[in-house]
Amino acid sequence: MNDSHQKITKIRELLDGLENGLLSEDEQVFLKNFNALELPSLIQSVVDYLQPLLFPYEAAIYWFMFRHSILSTGQQYLRVSVRGLTSGVVMPTKRGGGSETLSYESVKNALQGLEEKQVILKAGDTNRDGTPYKVNLPEEVPACKDAMKVKSEREITEIDTQKELDYYNVPENRLKVFERDAYKCHYCQKQLTRFSATLDHIQPVSKGGDNSYENLITACLHCNSERGNKPVMDIILQKNG
Repeated sequence: MNDSHQKITKIRELLDGLENGLLSEDEQVFLKNFNALELPSLIQSVVDYLQPLLFPYEAAIYWFMFRHSILSTGQQYLRVSVRGLTSGVVMPTKRGGGSETLSYESVKNALQGLEEKQVILKAGDTNRDGTPYKVNLPEEVPACKDAMKVKSEREITEIDTQKELDYYNVPENRLKVFERDAYKCHYCQKQLTRFSATLDHIQPVSKGGDNSYENLITACLHCNSERGNKPVMDIILQKNG
């Protein structure tokens, strides 16, 4: 019986691998570039921008999904069921002899709320093991992106952006540029994350450009590589032409 269970588990793992093989180019870049050393910054971003938007049960379920996807495997995908989320996620608010599990309806409503806010996205069909979801990072959630941009604009008026400040190599400074640009590629407008975004110099370093805030823009890997040392406007006109 145990051997049979192991075989079934292995088959499911293979099926999951097939699902992962269908990931988009951006999602494959995420898997390649995910860096666990950036988790403290990522968690801070969730606390600062995402959690204030969520109701308590929504927040609890998001953190559970975050724990079993990004934190555990370095992937944004996992499969969960409404029934499975009724226990082991958070204690319900009832006290004094109340149930120690969430109601099916509470979990269903929380998942629906997370979907409506684009915090999680369905990534496939539901089966007996549950529904596959993509767990979005704050920079992929519209309301979070708006808050990041407002905060970035306010901070830039308060800091010194003189040319010797390095916004290319210093991780926290790189995030400021990404937040300013709402994590979108300057050329093709593709939505990116901190793990798929790159920085491109407006004035190339080879032509005297520096790593200042004003000389950097967010770009996807494809557009950044395609541009090379061409003038920025050439690529923009090419994309929009």
